Amino acid sequence: QVLLVESGGGLVQAGGSLRLSCAASRLPSSVYTMGWFRQAPGKEREFVAAMYWRGSSTYYADSVKGRFTISRDNAKNTMYLQMNSLKPEDSAVYYCAADRAIDLSMTAAHYDYWGQGTQVTVSS
Repeated sequence: QVLLVESGGGLVQAGGSLRLSCAASRLPSSVYTMGWFRQAPGKEREFVAAMYWRGSSTYYADSVKGRFTISRDNAKNTMYLQMNSLKPEDSAVYYCAADRAIDLSMTAAHYDYWGQGTQVTVSS
């Protein structure tokens, strides 16, 4: 059973930074892409960033481009999301996800495996 465990969330003031981690266990070789999504209360889960697990291409939502950086350490089976210049509107539960499709998707429904989420709260 694939296990994705997020950590690193917390409370931070606007303008601050956080780094989220996603530790992956028993990740099958059929997984091609990994992504971060977030969901605020009363809103749909939205795409934040994604990357190929064995490639270098990265993709970001326009709302986080230039502020967030997605990266990974394959040796540790861990994906990261460095979040800088945080804004109150970034507050949400952040989820990491893994997808077996070859084509990178920004649609949550396409992802096969999900973590339990980590709360990020940005105060103004």
